[in-house]
Amino acid sequence: MMNFVVKTLANAGALGVAIWLVQDITLTGDSTGNKVLTLILVALVFGLVNFLVKPIVQLLTLPLFILTLGLITLVVNALMLLLTSWLAEQFDLSFHVEGFWTAVLGGLIISVVSWALNIVLPDGD
Repeated sequence: MMNFVVKTLANAGALGVAIWLVQDITLTGDSTGNKVLTLILVALVFGLVNFLVKPIVQLLTLPLFILTLGLITLVVNALMLLLTSWLAEQFDLSFHVEGFWTAVLGGLIISVVSWALNIVLPDGD
């Protein structure tokens, strides 16, 4: 359970950094508390997308992964971020990613920040 909480907080932190750095990734809300709650809910959706959908997409793109020496991972991460944005819209969460190239940049930032946070944060169950 602790590992789930740590990974969710790492996702929320990584999404927060991406929102802060990239102008076309937006999170709106009335108050700071509302924005934090929305960010945590979006992090849960993002974690769920990465847990359920990403392995299937990676399996289907395995030949491209080998051909591009792993650079297709940037496209897969961007697609997962766009899917998260679409799902957030369906759940009436105020999170939006505007366009594919914004998602590529956001996915890159989220990957780097999430990797760094997962190293720093404890990984116990």
